Amino acid sequence: MSAVWIAVVVASLGCYALKLAGLSVPAAWVEQPWVVRVVDFVPAALLAALVAVQAVTSGNELVVDGRLAGLAVAAVALALRAPFIVVLVLAGAAGALVHVVTG
Repeated sequence: MSAVWIAVVVASLGCYALKLAGLSVPAAWVEQPWVVRVVDFVPAALLAALVAVQAVTSGNELVVDGRLAGLAVAAVALALRAPFIVVLVLAGAAGALVHVVTG
């Protein structure tokens, strides 16, 4: 068995154990107000972290390029409550414009 398959099996068992541990937690712990508030923010925090990493990194380097400009334009458009398709078009156009200008 190769090292990759061993890693897959170990990761699968770990995920199963984590899921089982989550199901074993008493309901009284999960229903506490502070737990509910924290759990509500976890998906948004994970998505923000993924977007930040994709926007400013290339390999192992920090890079400031059109992706960051597109992200900034998208953030402004979302703050102004623009429709999603408009946000996508504006962000893509901003990123492309920066790419064309900087060569």
